[in-house]
Amino acid sequence: MAKAVFHKGQRVYVKPVGTWAQIEAVLPQWVKGVEEPLKVTYEVGLGREFQTHELVSQEEPEDQTELVETEKWRVMRRPNRWEQRADARQSQAGSYPVVVTDERDWGGWRVPVSEYERDPARIELQARVMANALKMLRVCRELTMLAADHALDTPAEIMALAAQAEGLLASIAQDADQPAIAAE
Repeated sequence: MAKAVFHKGQRVYVKPVGTWAQIEAVLPQWVKGVEEPLKVTYEVGLGREFQTHELVSQEEPEDQTELVETEKWRVMRRPNRWEQRADARQSQAGSYPVVVTDERDWGGWRVPVSEYERDPARIELQARVMANALKMLRVCRELTMLAADHALDTPAEIMALAAQAEGLLASIAQDADQPAIAAE
C-alpha cells in the first residue's frame, strides 16, 4: 500500500531531471476492494510521472554535502556519426566527449560536433573541468572549513584563498537558488 507524500502545488526537486518543479497532480492507482492506493505517482509537467523516491521536498532541502559525495560525474566518449576515424583531426579520432551527470548515463553536457572540430583541445579541457566540478566544490568547502577552524594559525595567503573559495561557494548557491554549500 502507498500513501501520498507530496501534495498538489508543492515545490519539489526532481532528481532524475536535476531541476525544481511544482506538483501539478497527485495520481493514485486504486484497486477495487482495497482501502489505500497501490501506488502513488506525481505529475510535475516534465513529460512523465515521477515516483516518491525520485522527488525531494523543498521543506527538506537536499544536503549539498551529500550531493557532492554521492554524485559521480564522468566523461564518456560518443562516436561521431558524420566523420570516419581516418578523416578525424582530433586526438580522440571519431569521437567527442560527453559529461554524464546521471547514473543511467543520461543528462549532462554535450557539445555540437562542429564546435568540437573547431577546437578539440578546448572542448576536452571543458569536459574534464565539468566532470571534476563536484570534487572541486568539496575542496573549496573543506578549505573554507579548515580556515575557519584554524583562523589564528593559518597563513594570510591561505586565508585569502579560503575567502575566494567561500565567495565561489556563495556564488554557486546564489545562482542555483539553493542553500549554501559551505557548512557553518
